[in-house]
Formats: sequence, C-alpha cells, structure tokens
Amino acid sequence: MTRFKICLGAALVAGLQSSFVTAAPVLIGTGTLSANQDLSGLNTLMESGLAANVFGGIGSGIAYAGGDTFYVLPDRSPNATAYTGGATVDNTQSYISRFHQVELSLASTTGALPFAVSASLKATTLLSSTTALNYAAASASLPSGVPPQNNFDSFYFTGRADNFSGNSTNPNNARLDPEGIRVANDGKSVFVSDEYGPYIYQFNATNGERIKTFNLPASLTAANSRATELAEIADNTTGRTTNKGMEGLAITPDGKTLVGIMQAPLLQDTKKNVRIVTVDIASGATKEFAYKLTDGSGVSEILAINDHEFLVDERDGKGLGDNSAAAVKKLFKIDITGAQSVAGLAGDLSNYAVAKREFLDIKSALVAAGVDAKDIPAKIEGIAFGKDVSLNGNLLHTLWVTNDNDFLSVVTDANHPTGIANPNKFYVFGLSDSDLPNFMSQNISSVPLPPNLALMLSGMGVFAFVLRRKRKHQDGVLVKSA
Repeated sequence: MTRFKICLGAALVAGLQSSFVTAAPVLIGTGTLSANQDLSGLNTLMESGLAANVFGGIGSGIAYAGGDTFYVLPDRSPNATAYTGGATVDNTQSYISRFHQVELSLASTTGALPFAVSASLKATTLLSSTTALNYAAASASLPSGVPPQNNFDSFYFTGRADNFSGNSTNPNNARLDPEGIRVANDGKSVFVSDEYGPYIYQFNATNGERIKTFNLPASLTAANSRATELAEIADNTTGRTTNKGMEGLAITPDGKTLVGIMQAPLLQDTKKNVRIVTVDIASGATKEFAYKLTDGSGVSEILAINDHEFLVDERDGKGLGDNSAAAVKKLFKIDITGAQSVAGLAGDLSNYAVAKREFLDIKSALVAAGVDAKDIPAKIEGIAFGKDVSLNGNLLHTLWVTNDNDFLSVVTDANHPTGIANPNKFYVFGLSDSDLPNFMSQNISSVPLPPNLALMLSGMGVFAFVLRRKRKHQDGVLVKSA
C-alpha cells in the first residue's frame, strides 16, 4: 500500500464541536493526498519534459465506489505552465487520460474537527480505445501526438488539443479532457464526461478500455474543431464554448440515467443559462433542460440526491491558484421535476430554467472554520456522497468535496510571494436527514482491485503479443496497483 502525507485542517474554529449534533451541513473533516508520481508505471517524458506519470489535478471529478473506495479524475494535462512549442496547443501535452482508485476514510480525532481524513492511492488506470484514434502529425514545433504506449489494439486518449479530425464530437478523436466521473451500479464500469467534445464515454473500470460512446445532442457540437481556444471560438457560432464543455456528471441512484451539465452557456445561448442533458443509459435517449447561474461564472459538477433532485457546484475562478481571494464556491439544490425541455431552442432560456435554491456556501463554511479566503482553492470541482458516519449518536451522510490543483503542488503569487502548498484537498461535510429528506444512496457492487501488473512498454513483437493476450484474459490491461 502506498501512503501519502495527510494534512489536517489545523486552523479551525474553536467551539464548533458542540454544534455538530444539530448543525448540518457542517464541515467535519479535511485532508490531502500528494505524491510525486502516480501508479501508471509510465516512464516516458511529455513535450515539456515533465514525467508522464506526474500526479495531480485529481479533484476534477470524484466518484464514490462503495466502502472506502473512490475514483478521482485528473483533467486533460499539466497545461498551467507554458513550454516551448506549447502555444500552438494551449500548452496541453500528451498526458494519457486516466483515473485513480483511492481509499478515503474518516478517523475520529480530538482536534477542532471530529474527524481526520486518511487517504491512500491504490491504482491508476489509463483510458484507451481498442479501435484507432485520430492523433496530430508532427509539426515544426511539436512531435507527433501518438503516445509511445500505443500498440495494435490499444490506442490511448490524451489531453493534447490537436488530436482530432472533423467536428468536436467525432468519437474517433484521441483528445479527451475528463471532468466528470461516476460508477455504474455493478461496479464494473465508469462513465466519464469531458469538455472537448463534449463526450460521455463508458470505460471498463479494471482495464480502462472504452465500452460505449453516448451520442449527445447536436446542439452541443462545435462544427469546426481547432487546437487553441481562441481559434475554436472564432471559428464557431454554435455549440459548446471551448474548454467549457460537459464539466459535471451525475448518475441517478438506480443506475439508469446519466445527468451531465455544461460549464458555461452554449455559443447560441444567452443570459447565463447552461444546459443539463439527461441520458437514458439503456436506450441512449436524451433530454435537455436549462440551469441559470446565480453568482458563479460557471458550473463544475452535478451530483444526484435521487432521480429528480441534484446538487450543482457553481463557482467562480478566484482563490488559491488565481492570485486572488475565493468569492463564489456554492452548491445549489435543483429539481428537474416538471422542467421544460429546451431541445431545439436557443437564445435566452431563463423562462425554462429549473427551480433551484442555495444548499451550501462552501467558501463561507471554510472561512468560518478559519481558512483564509485566499487559501481556498480556486477550482472546487468534484463532489460525491460517501458512506454515512455516526457523530455523537447521530447518523450523518457525508459529502466529499475536492479541488483541481492544475498539477501545481506549490503556488507562488502576490498573495503568497514565498510560495504555499497547493495539494489535492478533501473537504468532508456532514449532512442530516433534514438537509436531504429525499436522499437515496447509490447501491454499488464491490469494485474489483486491478491485479498487480507493471505497465509494459514493449513493442509489437511476439512477447508483446503473448503478454497482451495474457493481460486481456486477466482483465487488467496496463494497470498498476499498490
């Protein structure tokens, strides 16, 4: 087992302990998970010279998988730092898309908060297709976008922005910007939403191979794909805004419906309205609804309370990592019961927007717990329910909140001129039945731990072929566990 340093929230409000019995939602625990490398086994370098197994950004999405097991999701690549030649692809790199299996648990403590978070990385799984994908050819400034790990029936998705051909939702495009992840009820597969297409893909939870592509409404598609944000916005008048596609993903507790939400309004929409898309997993049928932003500049996540109520993570871009103080990090509760369809519509969708109310002001809760607003992560992006806990004889549901640290473990800016640690953080809130009177937990079968296989970076020879067949029979392709 690989263990990482756990950082507890030390600066917390004294006297809160007595309020834990009745006050909810309330912060009950914090922690971090950091490492120099993940468990992918990748030993190559990316375009910037950064190691391909770099660890970070894991709070783009978090999904509960039963027990103490969660899946956490880094986004497209460590593109927060410029590199030579990177301007042509918005500094994205050939970072193979992946998710991590982690163990997260709460341990009672005598500190200001009742629990401390224990975090352990268990496995890293790379995302691939068994059919060929579209990669960029080498240019004067960049090498080919084809990952060296590709072989005859494994083609890896990466974050490089020029790995595409045709429109933005071509399922053969290799570029993937994972932002939302949820687990199927049988525990055997995961669903991932992204910003580039946008796409929703289903992947084998053990070996990372793509199982299914869900066809999303054409209204979300950018007809003219481009390798930079500015070029793509300039060359499209409809579809998702570049780098602001399907940021959030939920799955209803019965495991039958996926619910995706866009980060920002489509190019053809106005008045701060973003789209919610429901997908029937069995049939692929979709519906579209409108969500109107209140305070934030965009949406980062959506989480199912039951089959019609959801929590929506609305935020701005301010906070640690943005050289500013956090302002808007809020969860809103919505209900799509009776919501009107916006399929085929454009413009101002305000009259169709779903009902909403503020549920939890995360920024205010953290400030009340003694965290300076400038030290609250700018990108609060992942939310998931975990298992219930008992506190002072009361049963509480747990809500896990994570951040995307853009792979920057230390931030140096005007607010922190000598630098400040910027790890992957976990904030855990306790919720009572009165907060979530209609809450339904998702019943997920046990998630299999991938077999302990080292990543094999072999070629097309006989040994590679035999090993590949063996790995397929073991149902554990290119996965390394702790």
